[in-house]
Amino acid sequence: MLNALPSPAEPLRIGTRGSPLALAQAYETRDRLAQAYDLPHEAFVIEVIKMTGDMVQDKALREIGGKGLFTREIEEALLDGSIDIAVHSMKDMPVEQPAGLTLDCFLPREDVRDAFVSRHNWSLNDIPAGKVLGTSSLRRRAQILARRPDLVVVEFRGNVQTRLRKLDEGVADATFLAMAGLNRLGRADVPQKPLSPAEMLPAVAQGAIGVERRTDDRIVAGLLAAIHHGPTGTRLAAERAFLAGLDGSCHTPIAGLAEIQGDELTLRGEILRPDGSEVLADQMRCAVTDAAVIGAEMARKMRALAGEGFFTLG
Repeated sequence: MLNALPSPAEPLRIGTRGSPLALAQAYETRDRLAQAYDLPHEAFVIEVIKMTGDMVQDKALREIGGKGLFTREIEEALLDGSIDIAVHSMKDMPVEQPAGLTLDCFLPREDVRDAFVSRHNWSLNDIPAGKVLGTSSLRRRAQILARRPDLVVVEFRGNVQTRLRKLDEGVADATFLAMAGLNRLGRADVPQKPLSPAEMLPAVAQGAIGVERRTDDRIVAGLLAAIHHGPTGTRLAAERAFLAGLDGSCHTPIAGLAEIQGDELTLRGEILRPDGSEVLADQMRCAVTDAAVIGAEMARKMRALAGEGFFTLG
């Protein structure tokens, strides 16, 4: 545990997954901290932690444990003191943290949109019927089946580089990638057609980076306060309250996006049957101070509308 500002002699240990995108997010966190405190990069160490979710690529995420597979090992390292902070893609984070850990630092949010990616330069509207679309996301699968039931949707896991390689190998004709990831990796070369939230509502917390710490580590809490982006935290409070109220996981197709204009927050939410046969959507507004309250309220409304078994096929 740090006793003061990090230094080359006593660096802050930043835990992350090992994918290029995860590393880019860890470097962004390091750079923001270094700038905030005028520290050299040598005052920080990036610790790559192998994750079960990254090592098992031949099964759907929901079949091997859900979102926790991208957080379990890194949170264990945080709890046992091997690292000082953990950097996460917030859309991968369960809505509850393990005892002893806190998630209250968020970096400025990137582009929230999904991008339709095809080597043939198709768009979602003009890709021919019968073509194969690959995705590991139940949300994207359900949204596509609701909009384009004439497409074949197959399981398609892996990081950005892996999914692009699978497209080249003909495993699928098209896929989706998050614009935030493409931007953070500088991949303007990828043939991408961004979809507005009105066309495809994104995953809860898409485009946001969260920094997790030990609850009792007051020194690290003070350090992170300097890089926390309040508006992003407020937006995520609404979205994650919505997700929590619906018991959201990798087993349920849920989308949500909060946006702020002045002192007002607008939350849009969507739940879908897994086969895309039914979509329920809502939109609510509130003062930014009531972000978490409106998320929970929208979840209650959606639950009442959906009834029992909405997320179950058959």
